[in-house]
Amino acid sequence: MTTSSTTKAVLFHELGGPEVLEVEEVPLAEPGPGEVLVRVEAIGLNRAEALFRAGTYYYPPTLPGSRLGYEASGVVEAVGTDVTEHAVGDAVTTVANFDFRDHGVYGERVVLPEESVVRAPAGVDAVTSAATWLTYSTAYGGLIETGGLAPGDHVVITGASSGVGTAAIQTALRAGAVPIATTRGGAKRQRLLDLGAAHVITTESEDLVREVRRVTGGVGARLAFDAIGGPGFAALGDALAPGGTAVLYGTLDPRPVQLSLNWPQTVHTHANGITSRDASYRRRAAAYIGSGLTSGALTPVIAEVFDGLERIADAHRLMESNTHLGKIVVRV
Repeated sequence: MTTSSTTKAVLFHELGGPEVLEVEEVPLAEPGPGEVLVRVEAIGLNRAEALFRAGTYYYPPTLPGSRLGYEASGVVEAVGTDVTEHAVGDAVTTVANFDFRDHGVYGERVVLPEESVVRAPAGVDAVTSAATWLTYSTAYGGLIETGGLAPGDHVVITGASSGVGTAAIQTALRAGAVPIATTRGGAKRQRLLDLGAAHVITTESEDLVREVRRVTGGVGARLAFDAIGGPGFAALGDALAPGGTAVLYGTLDPRPVQLSLNWPQTVHTHANGITSRDASYRRRAAAYIGSGLTSGALTPVIAEVFDGLERIADAHRLMESNTHLGKIVVRV
């Protein structure tokens, strides 16, 4: 590829808090074979980006000058040779199936592989689109395709106030299942109930296993959907019914995962980025998300919108405060 111009992007040159994020002018390459150039309109923040910036993600950044950012919505401005699925003018969203060391969408324009973008849901604005793909594809992939969630199933959803957590509540309701949300304190209890959680467990003051047993009539949940891992993963297994399934999709607790001895049970890991590299999965997830948005069964919960790349550090501070409910978006 040949460098044709420059663009503004967010970089960091050392590990640390939100203050290490800087907006800089960087080279912008023309899209090569199989690549598209996207003008970014909005960016959806994900917890992985804060972990990556701090050096606690599952792979380290390449410093100095690391990019970051999984999720953005925008418009295709140019395409390279051999691009068949996208054309100039298409509204698209990124699908987070790449490595931060290769790409990062915190910027005004970005070049990505064709398979790293999908058509944006019809009739959806840029902010909503930026808050949609990763949250709902993670919930759909983890709960439906991996977990086999069925009508009537009780499902425990940890970290339920996050973007993926709120999407998981809606996904469970759409499947006819019964979502049991967990949150550390009681401040978000009513908002989670208003969102559709059948029950909310505050883990700082309530015993998770006892509460799950109580609300399921002593049976236990059929499924657990967990972003945390660590030693607490064992308690989720203890809360399952015999033969239940636990799906681990994140490792917010970096300590070793502990397994329950409440056997038999099935434990799955779900890696949304790897799964989204499969074209057939992207089509299924896009169809699920698009139909859900059209019907109103899926409605992204947006905590706050920040205007301008210069507000990216403030957006990260809000994310790390854990006071928000839903997705944080930066409008470019």
